Amino acid sequence: MAGKKKSRPVVTGLVLLALVGTSGYLTVELRKQEDPGITEVRNVGVLEGGRSTGAAEARTTWSRLENPARSVLRGADGQIKAVFTDGARTATLTGPARTFQEPASTASKVSTTDWVRLMPEPWTKGAENKKWFKDWYAEYKDSKEDDIFAFAFQYVAGAPDKKDEQGVVYAGDASFGPLNTTGAEGGDLRLEQSDFYDYLQVPYPFRDGTVGQPESMRARSIDCSGFIRMVLGYRARFPLMSSDTSGDGLPRTANGMARSKVGADILPLSGISAKDRPAAIDQLQPGDLVFFKLDTRTGQRLDHVGMVLGHDTEGHLIFVSSREEVNGPTIGDVGGVSRLDGNGYYAKTLRSAKRL
Repeated sequence: MAGKKKSRPVVTGLVLLALVGTSGYLTVELRKQEDPGITEVRNVGVLEGGRSTGAAEARTTWSRLENPARSVLRGADGQIKAVFTDGARTATLTGPARTFQEPASTASKVSTTDWVRLMPEPWTKGAENKKWFKDWYAEYKDSKEDDIFAFAFQYVAGAPDKKDEQGVVYAGDASFGPLNTTGAEGGDLRLEQSDFYDYLQVPYPFRDGTVGQPESMRARSIDCSGFIRMVLGYRARFPLMSSDTSGDGLPRTANGMARSKVGADILPLSGISAKDRPAAIDQLQPGDLVFFKLDTRTGQRLDHVGMVLGHDTEGHLIFVSSREEVNGPTIGDVGGVSRLDGNGYYAKTLRSAKRL
């Protein structure tokens, strides 16, 4: 949940009514385009600088880097095979290249050889010698099984439905939240507070004994933090808190996540004002959570969260998040380009980042 994050004008009610489609979900005009608007995830082969193969694969070296403290695994050719950050469970592995794009909402395309996966334990110096890591790495070092990025793109515009054995739709085109028909939330276009279990429409038992009860009006909806909890929690199995204060794991809101002790702070939070924008984003890597201050109405709270996807084909650092303007998860440019570099809307409102 992002809190009330909109400080810029929203689309008028008359325009909104014109955009209601036959699917039953409200979308912005760009989402109503035909075939070119369907999100694509393509395997385009291994880019230059990918993994080595053959006998040389066995010859690897480990090194330690700082800021943040991390262990780097390199192949015989010197190319990075994996990065493991102290205190974080997310690991970045080098694998076959994929291209992520969302032509309905942006011209940006991110071609990457980075695969982000969740380890069973947080990384510590020397963990490469532990059995849990050796077993985990042997399983995933060459795996093409869906990773965290694949999970994320299973909720963007046009993503097909996926059902589990019980018939529950656990993935597919997601909405940000139901229409705000009363105006009670300060005039925002859509209601926030849709968590992953609202999307699923099934009760979810948290480890603190609380049971999350879905609201029917929020079916197939996930707000910004609900999207992150869906991808990293429900899908990747990172522990989830029932709120910002109860239990252990990933908190409920963007503010709770940013201020939590979980994971490793990559861009430490120093404040919420414009002067507290991080001076450099060089430390960011794919899979990092990024936190924003978008709306003065939320006081001292950070009110939006997304995930770093990588550099697009023009060299800009792109993130994915669930947003009101595009009505769901997106790397699109409606309401502000998805770039973390430069001086765009989101770049200027970035305040901190965490590696979970």
